[in-house]
Amino acid sequence: MGPSTWHPVAERLEAAGHQVRVPSLLHVAAGPPPFWPRVVSAVRDDLRQVPDGSPVTLVAHSNAGLFLPVMRAGLDHPVTGSVFVDAALPARTGPTPVASPEILEFLTPMAVNGTLPRWTDWWDEADVAPMFADPTTRRTVIEEQPTLPLSFYEQHIPVPDGWDDHPCSYLLFAPQYEDVAAEARERGWRVAHLPGEHLHQIIDPEGTARHLIEFARTP
Repeated sequence: MGPSTWHPVAERLEAAGHQVRVPSLLHVAAGPPPFWPRVVSAVRDDLRQVPDGSPVTLVAHSNAGLFLPVMRAGLDHPVTGSVFVDAALPARTGPTPVASPEILEFLTPMAVNGTLPRWTDWWDEADVAPMFADPTTRRTVIEEQPTLPLSFYEQHIPVPDGWDDHPCSYLLFAPQYEDVAAEARERGWRVAHLPGEHLHQIIDPEGTARHLIEFARTP
């Protein structure tokens, strides 16, 4: 998804006095694999707007959670906390596949000349409609989406040793991620539940921001 899905939350956090960056990852699949180094570069380049040495809290949504370990390893800023929001979890050690064999089996027939449709086109209207509160937001988010190559989901992302040696938290939205949240709890992470759909941050940016602040403040 594009950065517009997090702009409402960023506005609430800035209003509460926090400095916020929302890096765009829309172009990380431009060019051949591996793709994950471009994810790291996009985040690192965006954080140049933040003074050197300033601690940061990383917030990753959905499949971006898989990239968080390499993001942290590639940053010049100290990371004092990581929050996974309805996100996939990276392995504790060893490379993490972006998609399971079952997901690849689901995606492969959709690809045309190796390129997948936009994420919202993967699903039925009954699944997509509840994620948006109004037509304007829906149009903005959908039109912003990139089309990714199937090879993006075939990649494995490195997991640096000791990546989770700092406070990690999990914010659950959708029922589909309940098992992932349970795994986060088993890892000893703090877990909170804000019931909603997978893009609930655009439905309830105030509640989402409140949880992020609480996670960042509580060691």
